[in-house]
Amino acid sequence: MTNRFAAALVLALVCASSHAAVIETVISPNSFVVEEGGQRSMLALTGTPVYACGLQRFVEWAQPLIGQRVEPAKSGAATVVVDGATESLQSLLVRSGWLQPAVLGDEAQAALTERRGGWACASAQAPFDVMHTSVDAKILAGIALNESAYNGRAWPWTLNVAGRGFYFRTREDAYKAVRFLLAGGRCDFDVGLMQVNWCYHRQRFASPWDALAPATNVHVAEDILNENYRKTNSAVKAVAYYHSANPQPGREYLARFIRHLSQIDRGL
Repeated sequence: MTNRFAAALVLALVCASSHAAVIETVISPNSFVVEEGGQRSMLALTGTPVYACGLQRFVEWAQPLIGQRVEPAKSGAATVVVDGATESLQSLLVRSGWLQPAVLGDEAQAALTERRGGWACASAQAPFDVMHTSVDAKILAGIALNESAYNGRAWPWTLNVAGRGFYFRTREDAYKAVRFLLAGGRCDFDVGLMQVNWCYHRQRFASPWDALAPATNVHVAEDILNENYRKTNSAVKAVAYYHSANPQPGREYLARFIRHLSQIDRGL
């Protein structure tokens, strides 16, 4: 947590009335004890806790939440004040990478693929275990490591322009770069986690912004792989053709893919 976050929590506590509901104990990313007027109750959030880094890491992160005033929102969700702004407690935990919602929205996808919070200790395959639909997660992870690896993990905000890779800090930064390329009349670039080529596959996306969404990018890659398999009746060729139907580049790509599968099997 940032110092600003901690300071905001302290300020909110000082301003709270003596009978305000406050977080007394943090049990897990979806379970809190709330105290109000001497009475204690459980506050349960929906979603699956992310324990890749262990419970203790979460408890340490959540310490500034203890004593924080909790208020019900119109939607029924509990809210807290962070950096002077009121925010859903559940949204805070999802955005920070400690809670996996049933439906992966933009913030959940960013937390997962940027390895925030509990996701920081997850394997390279973990994001694909969560996002895949029709292709084995390990295969997707191996391809993604071929395509967008950064510090040993696939990075979602990646572009490759005419063979040169660019890694951006945020989705917004990557999107600005895509818009700049499109404004210049260019389409010779690969986009996102799975590095889908914009010239050949832009019709598969609702928009350039959509193309950067990790789950959408993965699903389009799955469609391409499934089409390759139907054409070749070969899982090996489906992977090689993801890069190139030209035999030599395809073989080199496949060799890197196999090395990445080996690393995943060893617990990368």
